Amino acid sequence: MKDSEILDFFTKKDERALDYLYKKFYPMMTQMVINNSGSREEAQDVFQESLIVFWQKVISGKLIITSKISTYFYSVCQNQWRKELDRKKRFSREEMDGQSFQAPRENQNLDIVLKSMQQLGEPCQSLLTFYYFEQLSMSEIAQRLGFSNADTAKTKKYKCKQRLDTLIKKSYNHAYFFE
Repeated sequence: MKDSEILDFFTKKDERALDYLYKKFYPMMTQMVINNSGSREEAQDVFQESLIVFWQKVISGKLIITSKISTYFYSVCQNQWRKELDRKKRFSREEMDGQSFQAPRENQNLDIVLKSMQQLGEPCQSLLTFYYFEQLSMSEIAQRLGFSNADTAKTKKYKCKQRLDTLIKKSYNHAYFFE
């Protein structure tokens, strides 16, 4: 089926377009989700949500495609999966925030790391917080901190991490952490 036929079927609310997209793209989308920490059930949900987004765009007349439908639809699925991953990460963080119990030794170790991070100053403090605590990608970190690209952020993170390690080792002996 040609791209123009698919769009025409969607415009006419012909279910053959949905059947075609499902048969053609569902296995590929499922594999993308599974390869990125997802399950078959999550892949099915993401695929269904993507079909709805795609269908609504076509019906509304707001769809602007500058590539093949397959490429566009794949990017819709990727975006839906990223949103789901972000939602899961936020949910997980909220669950963890609700738990006040941590082993005393873990709290002490975390306090040591946080105190040492405060000595680093900016941008190291923000960079390491974004990377280790907020789990942002290097691209997101580069954008937030105004670095030219992800490689610059990665290099800076490495140097900041080395400085943090040195501060911790200077203030606390190795045995303290591994008793």
